[in-house]
Amino acid sequence: MEITIHSDLKEKCPNLVMGCILADISYESHNEELWENIDTFCNAIESSYQVKDIARFYNVEASRKAYRACGKDPTRYRLSSESLLRRVLKGKGLYKVNNIVDINNLLSLKYHYSIGTYDLKTLKQPVVFKIGAQGEPYEGIGRGELNVENLPILADQVSGFGSSTSDTERTMIRENTKRIFMNIISFGGDSDLETALEEATNLLTDYANGKNIETFYVR
Repeated sequence: MEITIHSDLKEKCPNLVMGCILADISYESHNEELWENIDTFCNAIESSYQVKDIARFYNVEASRKAYRACGKDPTRYRLSSESLLRRVLKGKGLYKVNNIVDINNLLSLKYHYSIGTYDLKTLKQPVVFKIGAQGEPYEGIGRGELNVENLPILADQVSGFGSSTSDTERTMIRENTKRIFMNIISFGGDSDLETALEEATNLLTDYANGKNIETFYVR
């Protein structure tokens, strides 16, 4: 996997680390055992926290600071992790998508990281995590055209495809996806990133028949 962090982004976000996973997977539109796990966790956090608590979670706070450092308002361009937490704490639950995206969302809820998972075959490497430019094309999933100027985004040789706010349709997980790239974005260092990577590996193994799993860090 050819992936780097652009120096401009690293300068503004010096604690930025990405935990990355490559894995062969088996796609399922729904996994009942996984959803029992997700429901249990959602019920637990719903009874333990309120929406007002989200801003105090360390990884959310660190990500918001990073957005401001890049020149993006995190209240207008909400972090995907924050959006998931807000949805659950408002009693709306999570959307059921597929086993890979559902694993992605469960990890984001647990560790408060923004996490993206992509169909590896759709990427034209190398990949760079950078600050989005003015007028750069980017179609967010279910969001239409997204203004990514000053937003930290993942881009390959075709276009931007992922961010800690929204990913694009081009690289999304589909029924014919066989190998994935999962990216865990930490703007606050790597204090619990190893634990998140370990759990991601276990969840992919248990609920997606994960094989040939590789993990690595990008700093």
